Amino acid sequence: MADRRLQVFHAVAKHLSFTRAADALFMTQPAVTFQVKQLEEQYGTRLFERRHGSIALTPAGEVALQYAERILALSDEMDTRIGEMTGEMRGPLLVGASTTIAEFMLPRVLGEFNALYPQVRARLIVANSESIESRVSELTLDVGLIEAPSKLAGLESQVCCEDELQAVCAPDYPLAGMKSVKPRQLADYEYISREPGSGTREITDAYFRANKVPVEQLKMQMELGSPEALKGVVATGLGFAIVSRAVVAKETRLGELVAVPLQPPLTRNLYLIHPKDRFQSRLTATFIEFARHKLRELAV
Repeated sequence: MADRRLQVFHAVAKHLSFTRAADALFMTQPAVTFQVKQLEEQYGTRLFERRHGSIALTPAGEVALQYAERILALSDEMDTRIGEMTGEMRGPLLVGASTTIAEFMLPRVLGEFNALYPQVRARLIVANSESIESRVSELTLDVGLIEAPSKLAGLESQVCCEDELQAVCAPDYPLAGMKSVKPRQLADYEYISREPGSGTREITDAYFRANKVPVEQLKMQMELGSPEALKGVVATGLGFAIVSRAVVAKETRLGELVAVPLQPPLTRNLYLIHPKDRFQSRLTATFIEFARHKLRELAV
C-alpha cells in the first residue's frame, strides 16, 4: 500500500485546496495539513505555495505530483493483482452517481451485485454529473454513472442505457389533460428546473434550444438540486418539471403526478465513466459490465 502522506498530497495537489481534499478523503483539514507538512519535512522543501487564501504547486511539488500519480497507480495495481490471485472478488468499490441514477436506478444494481459478490464493499457517492466527473478524474472514485458524456480528458464514457424524459405536473395543473406537449407550448407555463451542473439540466436546456425556444424565455420559477425536491414542488401545483420517466414511476402509478410525453420525444443516454489509461481491476471491470446489463433491463 502506498504511503498515506503521498495519497493526501496527491488529493491536495489535484484539488489545490486543503478543504476540498479533506472532504474527498473524509478527513479533517488539520489532519490533511499535518500529512502534507510531514512529507515536506521529509524532503526538506515546500511542495505548495500558500498565498492570499489559495495554494499552488511549487516546482518541487510539480515533480512530486508526477511521481505520486505513478506510485499510487502501481500500488493500486499491485494490491488488485495480488488480491485477484486468491480467485475471490473482494475489496472496496467506490462508485459515484448523479442524483437521478443514484436514487432511482442504482440501489437495485448495487444490491444484486453485492448478493453475487458479498466480499465486495461498495460505497456510493451521490452528486450532480459535473461533480462525479471531477471525482473520477481525480481518481477518488473507481467508476461514475452520469447523465451526459464526460467532457474531461482522460475519462472514457460508455453508454449503459437509454432514458426518456417527460414533462410532469400535478393532476390539477393545466398541462395534465394533454396527450403530449411541444417545447413551444411549455414556454407558456411555470417551469421548475434542476440546478446548473445537473445532467438533466444540461439536456433539457439543449432540447429547448434545439426546438427554437430560448432558455431565457422560459418562466423559470425555481432551480432545485434533487429529483425529490423537484417532485415535491411540482406536486403543489406551482409548475411543471422535466424529469426521467424512472423518477416519477411510483407517483404516476399512484395518481399523485401526471406525466405528459414531450413532442418530439426527449431521450438521452446514461453513461458509465472511468479513467481511460489507468489499470482497471477485475472488480471494476466486472461491476461496469454488470451495471450496463442491469441498467438496460431497468430502462425497458
